[in-house]
Amino acid sequence: MICPCHVSAASGRRRQTLRAGAVFTVLLTSGMAERATAADWVDDALRGSYSSKAPVRWDGIHFGVQMGLSSMNTNYGDSTSSQVAYTLRETALEAQYAPSTWTALPIDITNGRQYGAFIGYSMQWQELVLGFDVAYNKPSKLESSASDTISRQVTLSDGTLDAVTIAARGNVKLIDYATVRARAGYAFGQFLPYAVIGVAVGRFNYSISTDVTVDQTPSGGATTRFVFPTVTQSRNGIVSAGPVFGLGMDVAVLPNVFLRAEWEYAAFAPLSGIRAGVNTGRVAVGMRF
Repeated sequence: MICPCHVSAASGRRRQTLRAGAVFTVLLTSGMAERATAADWVDDALRGSYSSKAPVRWDGIHFGVQMGLSSMNTNYGDSTSSQVAYTLRETALEAQYAPSTWTALPIDITNGRQYGAFIGYSMQWQELVLGFDVAYNKPSKLESSASDTISRQVTLSDGTLDAVTIAARGNVKLIDYATVRARAGYAFGQFLPYAVIGVAVGRFNYSISTDVTVDQTPSGGATTRFVFPTVTQSRNGIVSAGPVFGLGMDVAVLPNVFLRAEWEYAAFAPLSGIRAGVNTGRVAVGMRF
């Protein structure tokens, strides 16, 4: 016969054992969850990002610094036209054959680094991000030089043979430029691809000079050489504006810090017949608040 007091004591020990096991299970599960959360946080920190569970906001003020590599395409076009027209003014040669319209200088392409800073503001509606920014860019050296000679022989209406030689030289330097751009993007988590369009305003130094020589041989006569004075036009710090557009990508690496990769093209208005366009690929780091 079993004593009731022994049965009661055994049952009590079993209940205590079950309660202790349940408490241990809860503590173990909680510890595992905390370790998993900590591991995720450490992993995110080591990867240089933050938890993807939190939505990324792109609205607010943003600013940063940037650097890039630029390629300036300089088309000298008809930059010598006015100088040659002035040199050969009121001559049968200019009236009949218009040497002032001859292209005397080639296109030149030059490369250089640039550095700058930007500040802007964005508004966000779900994934759509709209805003604007203002930037200043300073090339380390972005300067184009070209020189060439063109020679032709023409026969005037009175039978005179003119051998014309035009020697030209050109130089263009981009000092710096600023942009004001509207921006539209579509957010994909930590990534924000975008397009921009706006206006660029740049400062330039330029110089153009021409020398014209004509060897004139009348019908049945001797050749006479005419060497005209050199004509030069130069200006420093002249301002030119034009459209700017581009594509880029912002990547959030911390809640308020982002990296940027961007391509931009700025086309400036002609400077006495000289057209300059600047292609730029750049990277940037910025903050948002």
